[in-house]
Amino acid sequence: MKHWQEAAAIFERIAARGDPPVRQALATVVRISGSAYRRPGARLLIPERGPTFGGVSGGCLEADVREIAQQVMRSGIARLRHYDTGSDEDTVWGLGLGCEGAVDILVQPVDGAFLEVLVPRARQLMAAGVPLALATAVGGPRTGRTALWGRGSLAAPSGDAEMDAALQRDAPGLVEGGASQVMERGPHTLFVEVLTPPPHLVVFGAGDDALPLVRLALEVGFQVTIVDHRPAHLTPERFPPPARLLLRRSEEGVEGLDLGPRHQAVVQTHSLAHDRGWIRALLRSPIAYLGLLGPKARRAELLEELGIQPTHRLYAPVGLDVGADGPEQVAVSIVAEMLAVQSGRRPGHLRDREGAIHAG
Repeated sequence: MKHWQEAAAIFERIAARGDPPVRQALATVVRISGSAYRRPGARLLIPERGPTFGGVSGGCLEADVREIAQQVMRSGIARLRHYDTGSDEDTVWGLGLGCEGAVDILVQPVDGAFLEVLVPRARQLMAAGVPLALATAVGGPRTGRTALWGRGSLAAPSGDAEMDAALQRDAPGLVEGGASQVMERGPHTLFVEVLTPPPHLVVFGAGDDALPLVRLALEVGFQVTIVDHRPAHLTPERFPPPARLLLRRSEEGVEGLDLGPRHQAVVQTHSLAHDRGWIRALLRSPIAYLGLLGPKARRAELLEELGIQPTHRLYAPVGLDVGADGPEQVAVSIVAEMLAVQSGRRPGHLRDREGAIHAG
């Protein structure tokens, strides 16, 4: 979900390339194996002059990628760079990374149809919350060409009939599955990246303890709406944009919120009556995650009053057991739990995980 925000910001930067416009190159992580700091789809925008934007590693590859980007901007020819971060070969190049993984990064010039057609159409679709598939040739005769799919059809063709036909054919299934991948299609090796709108967190209760939760959720990539019945608590000064504010009482229910499987909710009104009303309404909705602030005794009391059995969607008390103390730490435990649920992971220590960190 973080890649959606990053891609939107990158496209915004590409579109605003200055006056007079400067040449730009775009570096994208297209494949990893073993341990790597960033996952496929991470991007770094490199202008001919001025600061870069984004990132493709923890900082260890960016200097070399910037050098490659300068060559790409001069030649107009895309390049695929392979970094084996645990090998002696990269030590020779002065990287000496020792991360025990491999990363493939495509550096492509930002020009022509990419700048004039693909970026504007991608921005339009993302503004409308439409899932996208971007197919970029990372090998073969069209290396560096990119096509865009959205709303059931090609929104920006690559100019290669075989490549465009492959994206049109494969994109619906890939978007439904939500997984980006590298695939062979005829003479082309394609990196097809799926960009889906970020999940939406709805926080019921705009008290002071909601402030760090909303701030952190926005930072990690959630869309956030705050619901409360007190106008004085729902102000842009307390919850700046892009957080959305909704004045509503629990007895009004959740009709009109369009809650679906990509929504998560946290109830923390500090009022038993309001908590009960929101929990009753939310348990009838198809949301994926429902967190309730408060001790187990409060959960038991609420469920008994509602005549409802515990459900796997209800996380109460909300948050991971990290010994949190205070609103900021509680916010960290809640957001960490939501991320684990979103990714289908059972929380645990990375040191106890078998295999690569990002393996499914």
